[in-house]
Amino acid sequence: MTSIAKKRSAFRGNAVSGRAEALFHVTLGLFALCCIIPFIFVIIISLSSEDSIRRIGYSFTPQVFSLDAYTQVLHLGDSLWRSYFNSFLVTAVGTLLSVSMCVLYAYPLFRKDYRFRGFFSFLSFFTMIFGGGLIPTYIVCNSLLKMGNTYAALIVPMLVSPFNIIIMRTFFQTSVPFDLIEASTIDGAGEYTTLVRIILPIVKPGIATVALLTALAYWNEWFLCLLYVTDRNLYPLQYLLMEMQRNAEFLARNSSMIGAAGAEALRTLPSQTMRMAVVVFIVLPIACAYPFFQRYVVAGLTIGSVKG
Repeated sequence: MTSIAKKRSAFRGNAVSGRAEALFHVTLGLFALCCIIPFIFVIIISLSSEDSIRRIGYSFTPQVFSLDAYTQVLHLGDSLWRSYFNSFLVTAVGTLLSVSMCVLYAYPLFRKDYRFRGFFSFLSFFTMIFGGGLIPTYIVCNSLLKMGNTYAALIVPMLVSPFNIIIMRTFFQTSVPFDLIEASTIDGAGEYTTLVRIILPIVKPGIATVALLTALAYWNEWFLCLLYVTDRNLYPLQYLLMEMQRNAEFLARNSSMIGAAGAEALRTLPSQTMRMAVVVFIVLPIACAYPFFQRYVVAGLTIGSVKG
């Protein structure tokens, strides 16, 4: 009874008062609002008319409602949906392969009985500090491996991420007891059986966290397309929309070099609002996918915080 009373006393000492809890909720609510307001602001601007933005600037209340920016983007037609398909394909395949390689690399680094884990840990960390450089990478990918104008050019250069390997190794260290591996070995389980059937179910939050980071990196990537792809049928969404935005800005800057009719048409071109519409087209799919990862990400943040 004495121990139970001590535990209750300790619990009451660590309890948060109702006023403090309300303050925490208000603070977190304001912080969440500050995070989502910029995206709401982008949507509002994208739904405003270009003329009202030129007259009064950006505003949280659109003076004139307009869908010209979205109409201009949708005029891309088949190219837009093809680029969506390319981005989804590259993100899905790249995430699957990258996470698989990350897990297979991080797992031996976690094993205490692997004699070369120090060397491979250093090798992974070393590449975070010193890279090969743009020119050697371009020569290897384009000239040696012949990956130009292929999906491989958008996937292979980002397959191995030292940062994700370190995150995954940390998840292994904080969530997998080494005694569990020894017990599975005594029971006759092989290395792959131990990894797939025993270890991976435990580290699902870590895998989901790494998968989310990798998917974001692939989805937002456009520089690889600039380097290796000239075929418009392989353009990812980000590069296609960026090219469209650059063309609109180029026409707006050089409107004085064309006739009066062309200059009048350029004045109605939604360059500012189209920039915001491009952001909506890029961010919306990955924002819709985030809730599916949220449960695992939250669980991954709390790994190691409670020890029982």
